[in-house]
Amino acid sequence: MNDVNRPLAAMRFLNIDEAGKASLIGSRCEACGAIVPGQKEVCACCTARGRMVPMKLAEHGKVYTYTIVSRSFPGVKTPFVSAVVDLDGGGCLPGVLLDVTPAPSAITYDMPVDVVFRDTGQRAADGRPFVSHYFVSAKGDQ
Repeated sequence: MNDVNRPLAAMRFLNIDEAGKASLIGSRCEACGAIVPGQKEVCACCTARGRMVPMKLAEHGKVYTYTIVSRSFPGVKTPFVSAVVDLDGGGCLPGVLLDVTPAPSAITYDMPVDVVFRDTGQRAADGRPFVSHYFVSAKGDQ
């Protein structure tokens, strides 16, 4: 896939390869083992410098916490579920939980989720789409 057709990453910790496949990138501290999204030089947990190793983040995890957003900026459809997910293998990531009813009865803590990548609906000046990560329920592969 050439650069003209390749989508753009909506955030720094999203990598889109030459074939247009998206993945999450992070860093693991060799000193304390902390895992964080994005490429970092200094560990936010133990402040070790030069000990952060790049890694690919997991695409599965569990809901740590969430909130149902009922008010937002003009043009943003509400309600929606904003969640923080503990990723399998380490690290946590905020994002939007899709394809669930935005009600406490439909969402549980520790609910298994998968990371999916979707078009944000926004376009760059050259017309290329932006892609972001989202979460979907993994139970029963709904």
